[in-house]
Amino acid sequence: MNTQSATPRSGGGEALVSSEGSTRQEPTSRSVEDVLQQQHVLFNQPLTLEIGLNYARYDRKQLTLNGFLALDAIFLGSIAVEDVASDTFTYTFAARKGITRDLSASIEVPLVQRWTTYQKGGAGGSAAAVAEASVGGDVVVGDVTAGASYRLFPETPTRPEIALYTGVGIPTGQAPYGIPWNVLERGNDNFIQFAVPTKQPSGQGVWSINLGASMLKTLDPAILFANASVTHTFSKHFADLDNSPDTVSPGSVDLGNAFNYGVGVAFALNERMSLSMSFSERLNGSARIRPDATGVWEKIIGSDGNAATLGIGMTYALSERMTFVGNLGIGLTPDAPDFSITAKLPFTL
Repeated sequence: MNTQSATPRSGGGEALVSSEGSTRQEPTSRSVEDVLQQQHVLFNQPLTLEIGLNYARYDRKQLTLNGFLALDAIFLGSIAVEDVASDTFTYTFAARKGITRDLSASIEVPLVQRWTTYQKGGAGGSAAAVAEASVGGDVVVGDVTAGASYRLFPETPTRPEIALYTGVGIPTGQAPYGIPWNVLERGNDNFIQFAVPTKQPSGQGVWSINLGASMLKTLDPAILFANASVTHTFSKHFADLDNSPDTVSPGSVDLGNAFNYGVGVAFALNERMSLSMSFSERLNGSARIRPDATGVWEKIIGSDGNAATLGIGMTYALSERMTFVGNLGIGLTPDAPDFSITAKLPFTL
């Protein structure tokens, strides 16, 4: 990676000065700047506006056995296959600005458009019949996030650049609680067998705060990066926690905390283009609810999650001020989307 012939954008390419007095004199190449902006933080930058599009596919099938085993050989009851497939488009509008040499701030506003198809086997008591319903399609605001990054240590020949990050998630999106449900099938004694929500959620419904750190080290021609963060969600009271159309259960929700980390490597192929590969994982703690009827916190079994993703990305400088960023995410665990595709266009003013 020949940084001597680089053409950084306006406001970029600053020399890094270490606390010991050593300075990397050569300017940062444009492709390295793009990696910094996407995988770490690019400090001391002018205002950057970014539009993005993310598509995520989620498809899960669950075999449900309603009955009992007789003599460990004969199954008496009904078998139903439940399938929930979701296609989600997220349109993001973000802004980033270097406040000082070591401080940067950002804000992101997402618009969410989701289609979810629900299928249930055994409709009407027939094992061959399948009931299906699709919900969604509206574009609604998601949860807005805002944050700030502070450069704790600049990069030196023997030490990576380390930055601290803090952010807040604002519950501006549609919460998943209190959404009306449509009953599509009832069984004996008017028991609900198949029901779907009338609309799709676009946010968590609660405030959250995020604390983390990231690091980056250039090892010509590779760029190593890593990050780790903890997200804390605050409990909130909702008018209805139950997804049953026939009952109303007010109470409080605590989504639990989450731990995120990621590692990766990028290669600046030339002044304009870079390729990267990364691994990230999000570990969610169990959620709890406290119905008003009991006043006792109850752990929701199975609400914890482990979403691991393999990412393959690239950046390409379209002009002096605009860059194309692309990424393919491949889900490695059942809690992660099957795959996701992201495209971004950051523009530096």
